[in-house]
Amino acid sequence: MKDFLKTLVACLIALGIFAGGAFFLLVGFVAVAGAAKPTVPSKAVLVLDLDMNLLDRTNEAGPSEMLQSALQGEETRVVALATVVAALDRATEDERIVGLFMTGNLNPVGYGSGHAALRELRGALQRFKAKKPVWAYNLEWGKHDYFLGAVATTLVVNPAGHVELNGLASEPTFFGDAFQKYGIEVQVTRVGKYKSAVEPFILNRMSDPSREQLQKLLNDMWTEWKAALSADRKQTPEAIQAVADEKGLLEPEEAQEAGLVDRVAAYDEVLEELKKLSGTDEKEKTFHQIPLDTYAELEVRPKEGKHRVAVVYAEGVIVNGEGRHDQAGGDRISRELRKLRQDEDVKAVVLRVNSPGGSAGASDLIQREVIITRKVKPVIISMGSYAASGGYWISAYGDRIFAQPTTITGSIGVFGLLPNVQKLANTHGVTFDSVQTAKMANPATLTRPKTEAELARIQHMVDRVYEEFLTKVAEGRQLPRDKVHEIGQGRVWSGEEARKLGLVDEVGGLQEAAKFAAEKAGVGSDYRMDLPERPKPFFQQLMESMDKKQKPRAHAAVERVWSDLQRQVEMLRAFNDPAGVYAIMPVEVTVD
Repeated sequence: MKDFLKTLVACLIALGIFAGGAFFLLVGFVAVAGAAKPTVPSKAVLVLDLDMNLLDRTNEAGPSEMLQSALQGEETRVVALATVVAALDRATEDERIVGLFMTGNLNPVGYGSGHAALRELRGALQRFKAKKPVWAYNLEWGKHDYFLGAVATTLVVNPAGHVELNGLASEPTFFGDAFQKYGIEVQVTRVGKYKSAVEPFILNRMSDPSREQLQKLLNDMWTEWKAALSADRKQTPEAIQAVADEKGLLEPEEAQEAGLVDRVAAYDEVLEELKKLSGTDEKEKTFHQIPLDTYAELEVRPKEGKHRVAVVYAEGVIVNGEGRHDQAGGDRISRELRKLRQDEDVKAVVLRVNSPGGSAGASDLIQREVIITRKVKPVIISMGSYAASGGYWISAYGDRIFAQPTTITGSIGVFGLLPNVQKLANTHGVTFDSVQTAKMANPATLTRPKTEAELARIQHMVDRVYEEFLTKVAEGRQLPRDKVHEIGQGRVWSGEEARKLGLVDEVGGLQEAAKFAAEKAGVGSDYRMDLPERPKPFFQQLMESMDKKQKPRAHAAVERVWSDLQRQVEMLRAFNDPAGVYAIMPVEVTVD
């Protein structure tokens, strides 16, 4: 019997070794097979699949995050904005590319696919359209997809679909009543009547100042949208407003009659048109094409030039330490800036900010590196969809600040969030006790409310940080301190309003910022701009290919509520400032 068990174990081990070896041989085979470099067909149509989350960078998640995403069935495709823009600009001049086909629906996650990012992508689409035809087709055109699709030479909606054009809205989630019901108490310290980031945790509705600033922000963004769409579709802003007020969701025929789409047609009809465009034989199943992702990987390189303009990405909530792949870690970004400052091959730095802010301490670490680097070489700020509070803190000392009209910026204010679970715990029979050697020995505890002395001390720290914030913005932007206080108070502004107020210098995107940086460095047009690092997706793609099943998507309204809850939980998790002082924008501005 013992010999039998030994033999059985030996066989199982051998089988395991064989299976493991076979697996890695398979990996190697696939890697070699996949190494064959695809080519761009003659008369090819470039295909832009909008089923993606458009971010500034595409850094890979860590192993634990990848595993969690896989277990939850989350397979959102992430694409870097600068990579897409560079690919489109390259394709515009590529004689092998005869047109562009755009389809699919955006899948915004976190701070991706924001309005400012979409505007930058629109600019690249318009440059392409000026030289080559753009076809856009969808079963359903959501408002964000339509903002891009409206650029098309020929815009098509399926007969069974619809077009969403119903204005912009923001619907924050509030937990104040729920926290009270379950015995979670939250104490706050803050400066600025518009600093409403704490409101979701203590109220059940927006405060009047919060409502005022959010309404103004949405009005500014909607004005920009109406101007862009009316120009694309040869309508008036008033006509766009009338559609949003009276219908919002248009049936295909209504959209065509209103001039919002060019054709109502099924995909097979569009396919035939694309075959004609690419000179494909009618008998072929599809048209000559190349996905934009593939084209970018093969064809797009940083602009040739002798001098390097480096780009540092501060995307996500600003946190202490390294941060996750979707956060802006104060230590990591400071280190990147320091390294670039010491690199003689780098002639200028562009700090790309797409962040609502976060830890005041981490923001100051980054800002310090901006100040020091600026003494050595130009530092230009390029604001994405968000550059608010801590995001503005790290931007204030840039040599020049570029933003899009719809960038959410400003929010010069500070707060402290101090929750405790004493009531909740006591209700369930859980109690706490402690000993300490000083009255201020345990201010970070979650087991009791803060004492008046502790609250006063924390408020003092918040006040000090706010005063420091005002001073830094006044110095960096060369504005009177009183004016900074007047436009501060934690209030957010659109990029266009921020430009009028002196918080922003110019309207423009990443490319405009890089061009200015090169000119500021004295290298003219002889430069190359960094593109986001390409992810190493092979092994991940292989694992995903072994399980193509995806969880069915929930109803859009359910997804939106669940997404709001997740964002608030993630925000709480990101509150890791040792002093508990934060510079983060007001109520999470999620615009639908």
